Amino acid sequence: MLLFSLLDWLDFKSIFLFIFVFLLVVDFQKRRNPPNFPPGPWGLPFVGNVDAGFNHRVMNKLAAEFGNIFSVHWGRDKVVVVSGYKLAKEALVTQGDCFLDRNISPLFDKVFKGNGLSTSNGYKWRRQRHFSINHLKNFGEGKRTLELHIQLESNFLCQAFQQEEGPFNPQHIINNAVANVIGSLVYGKRFDYDAADFQNLLQRMQQTLLLAGTQQAQLYDALPWLFQYLSGPHEIIYSNYGMLTSFLKRQIEKHKRDWDPFNHRDFIDAYIGEIDKKKNDAEAGFNIENLVICTLDLFEAGTETMTTTLRWLLLYMMKYPEIQEKVQEEIDRVIGQSRQPCLSDRANMPYTEAVIHETQRLRSILPLNVPRLCNKDTYVGGYFIPQGTTLLVNLSSVLHDWTMWETPHRFNPQHFLDENGCFRKREAFYPFSVGRRMCLGEQLARMELFLFFTALLQRFSISPVPGQEVSFDTQGNVILGPKPFHICVKDR
Repeated sequence: MLLFSLLDWLDFKSIFLFIFVFLLVVDFQKRRNPPNFPPGPWGLPFVGNVDAGFNHRVMNKLAAEFGNIFSVHWGRDKVVVVSGYKLAKEALVTQGDCFLDRNISPLFDKVFKGNGLSTSNGYKWRRQRHFSINHLKNFGEGKRTLELHIQLESNFLCQAFQQEEGPFNPQHIINNAVANVIGSLVYGKRFDYDAADFQNLLQRMQQTLLLAGTQQAQLYDALPWLFQYLSGPHEIIYSNYGMLTSFLKRQIEKHKRDWDPFNHRDFIDAYIGEIDKKKNDAEAGFNIENLVICTLDLFEAGTETMTTTLRWLLLYMMKYPEIQEKVQEEIDRVIGQSRQPCLSDRANMPYTEAVIHETQRLRSILPLNVPRLCNKDTYVGGYFIPQGTTLLVNLSSVLHDWTMWETPHRFNPQHFLDENGCFRKREAFYPFSVGRRMCLGEQLARMELFLFFTALLQRFSISPVPGQEVSFDTQGNVILGPKPFHICVKDR
């Protein structure tokens, strides 16, 4: 009776106001930071700091205001952002075991479902990563097979460049070449550069990564309970991933039909064999569903990052023709014009290596590392990081850290050369991240960059379109690439 009397006394507006205030108090209590938690900006109720956006430019501004370790609220998640070499190393190396897990993104969980190499955790991730690393060693890095595939694809790439008449956009040609290398490793097949269906697939993949970095897609991650019922880029992302996974499933079905247990041609063959070996170890996750996602991981990561880096290299060669000439002089001296570049040349070409590394450093194509999840209470930079907190490392800030690089914001290959002109490694060179979760394809990437880049500059001189300035305007947030541009090539 008392309840009904209270309801009669209160009007609708009062009830609504009471519920709103109650939820506001609950949200405030939930968002209260523990003692000694990294400082950060105030966020809006219920949604946190989603109004600021989530990209490396925003993170750099916040780091300038709050320091190299700060916190933001992204929807319901507490996110600690780390910048600079010192703190990045502490988080990813010294405290690396505390941040091994991935924070599952609502946007991508619908596709990956905790499978694959990038989003799995725990025992499943360790077994999948161990298997994939061994495959790379057995099929490429430990043998000469993969080098031969890259050299063969370099020929096709140079032929495609030579067939272009007048200025052209090199993106699709390079993307196809790089995709064919990872394709030879994953499903043992290459596609011609004029294969319309495959070109459409690659364009869909590029579109997906561009859309994933938009603010609308980021809002879906922060507020999935709201945006999953609204139209937006997530619909295109899911459609594109549906096309990609269908393509990979077809490759897997073909492999299952003619699989030979004594002759593993590629990653899919080897994985099918591992499914049988691990049939009594369900937690290891060796099954067809996981095979689809692992091949998707390898195909996506191994294509877009290399394509973007090679495009940046071409832009820098156009911007700095004197550097291009020095690379070509080294190519002519070490390799000449009578044979293809090979990996053994790399040790004798420090300037070329320095140019490649400097491009990776300055452009920082993966500016924000893939988010991690703290699996136990720990401390970073003297601040308390409780279990369940998301960690984000700003790799761009490491690659531009003024305490580690002499001219952090200028293209300067001397960063990777000593006083004698020999190549030198730099401890703050983190384009592939660092620690146990670092990119497992680093060695493959380095092979591709060297062989493709030297093959192109051995055959051609690259120049901008007459009358056009070389632009370094960027697009994307997940992968930071140049906006579309055209080049001119001249046979040497």
